[in-house]
Amino acid sequence: MSEESILIVEDEKDIQELVRYNLSKEGYRVTCADSGEAGLKSVQSQHPDLVILDLMLPGVDGLEVCRRMKTDLATAHIPIIMLTAKGDESDIVVGLEMGADDYVTKPFSLKVFLTRVRAVLRRSKSEPPGESEEEILRFSELVIHPGRHEVFVDEKPVALTFTEFFILKYLATRPGWVFTRLQIVQAIRGDGYSTSERSVDFQIVGLRKKLEGAARYIETVRGVGYRFKE
Repeated sequence: MSEESILIVEDEKDIQELVRYNLSKEGYRVTCADSGEAGLKSVQSQHPDLVILDLMLPGVDGLEVCRRMKTDLATAHIPIIMLTAKGDESDIVVGLEMGADDYVTKPFSLKVFLTRVRAVLRRSKSEPPGESEEEILRFSELVIHPGRHEVFVDEKPVALTFTEFFILKYLATRPGWVFTRLQIVQAIRGDGYSTSERSVDFQIVGLRKKLEGAARYIETVRGVGYRFKE
């Protein structure tokens, strides 16, 4: 039986109940909020392990909820899966750049949805049991500490989502190697994970913005994928 807590922020009652029922059946502790304002209050008071966030909400919309969560140090670590209509690609891009960890388009497959929930929670809980000083990745002004999930640029901490961190670490552990988008998806989320390879591009955009000057280490190899500059 799972002990993770999940907050659903969704104003459509049918979808909210469908998601709540299926997550509860999987053993998660589930609470719900009907608006962005209520969702933010629940996040602050409950600190759930995961937030399922609809983008089209009355009042404060999902993108603003995401922005406020990711700019607040007390809640920035909480992973977010966005729920969005299929045509809202621009919103998906903005949401991922703000720090959302994944997205699910409506209408969605419950099997795929639950797989993504498990994947995000697994990534958020994973941490190596121990790590020596030599295993810390250092590249001039950029320092990556895998065990602590910490990144520093010019000795200043950089707040990355779990997905952004794993992409950076994956590339940085093999400087000079070129990886396709599919290889990156499979390395981070496992084989058979149903997601668009284009989501890797969205994550890279957000990662580069946060790294600022150190973004020069992440190179695009046209027609292939990405590599970490040696």
